[in-house]
Amino acid sequence: MKKLHLALSTNKVDETVKDYRVRLGMQPCSFIENEYALWRTECLNVSIRHDPDCAGGVLRHLGWEDPGAPQFTKETDVNGIVWERFTAEQQADEINALGPDANYQPENSNGD
Repeated sequence: MKKLHLALSTNKVDETVKDYRVRLGMQPCSFIENEYALWRTECLNVSIRHDPDCAGGVLRHLGWEDPGAPQFTKETDVNGIVWERFTAEQQADEINALGPDANYQPENSNGD
């Protein structure tokens, strides 16, 4: 089953994690202090990231977590919105590339 992916920028990672824990009713399944957090529910894949190229609270991109995706892809729609398509494992590779503390394994995350 595909999950809608929503990626947001933030300048307040810790505060956003606290807020979204309540909003989504769960802890993030991946967290890198001051950098990144990911929640995977049954139907959503939501990430927040400190991105110096984006203002806080801005949509970074949308996409699909799709178990049938043969590779990570990225395209831009007619509105200029970037859409990604990836498997949970491909996303884990991207998260783990953020730094040695990530150590994210999708099979241990919420919503699987």
